[in-house]
Amino acid sequence: MGAGWDVATVGGGGYVFEVAEDWAKLPEGWSFHEVSGVGVDHRDRVYVFSRGKHPLTVFDRDGTLVDSWGEGMFTRPHAVTMGPDETIYLIDDGDHTIRKCTLDGKVLLTIGVPGQPAPPRSGRPFNRPTHVAVANDGALYISDGYGNSRVHKFSPDGKHLFSWGEPGTDPGQFSLPHNICVDREGYLYVADRESHRVQVFDPKGRFETQWNNLFRPCGLFIDQRDPAGERAYVGELGPGLPVSKGIPHLGARVGIYTLDNRLLARLGDPLPGTEPEQFLAPHCVAVDSSGAVYVGEVSWMEHGRHLTPPREVRSFRKLVRVAQ
Repeated sequence: MGAGWDVATVGGGGYVFEVAEDWAKLPEGWSFHEVSGVGVDHRDRVYVFSRGKHPLTVFDRDGTLVDSWGEGMFTRPHAVTMGPDETIYLIDDGDHTIRKCTLDGKVLLTIGVPGQPAPPRSGRPFNRPTHVAVANDGALYISDGYGNSRVHKFSPDGKHLFSWGEPGTDPGQFSLPHNICVDREGYLYVADRESHRVQVFDPKGRFETQWNNLFRPCGLFIDQRDPAGERAYVGELGPGLPVSKGIPHLGARVGIYTLDNRLLARLGDPLPGTEPEQFLAPHCVAVDSSGAVYVGEVSWMEHGRHLTPPREVRSFRKLVRVAQ
């Protein structure tokens, strides 16, 4: 590990990681404020989507800043999805759009009309969308989560094909569909955050099953390159209500699962916190080719603004997988 890194160990079984807490080297005076999205390209460059003054920062595998862009482009950064053709999808729930960009920031496609949301709970795209999944054929599945309870399917060129979902807790209903991923076979996994579950659908939106025993699942990433098989990484946001504060094992952690919902490891402490082995508010997860995990946290919204005086706290870390 590099000099100056705060090192702790998290995880268990075959998934043990050392925490490289200060891995990302920002210029003096810069800050993430909080990190809402993260993605990794085929060269293991890391794209951090944050709510600071520099919304998109790019780092090499050693944590050196190699690019930044997006100033003035976004209203409220929310999520990142890497495209298969050296593109990046950036979800802005503040202006109700999804932008497909080149890796250096040229906008290729905008889905949604900036600043013009659909009526709340209307089911029409979009009212504060949250994430995008790109299928093997290039089709786009978009979770429309804060102002809707819906998932929309679009063609690769941005044509709306169909939608499913409505408010509720029954199968196929949603209470804040937050993140969405697709596996090799085309099945969709939706982090249904406020229903405390992940729902699984076929490519036509038909309900297959659901995963329980989660607390406000928020970040969701499927690693298709793990030699042991596809693995789902689930970031659980942690308690949002005062009645749940201070109770252990209620989120603020990252779980690693097989796609048949077998828990392999949990990363994090029983309680949220600012120690290296603890999380505050995991919002996004990505994994690189070496199995290293990147976790972004909305730590200002969930923690920093409530401090006296309000102040920014840690919002991004790299977890380096330890050889077993």
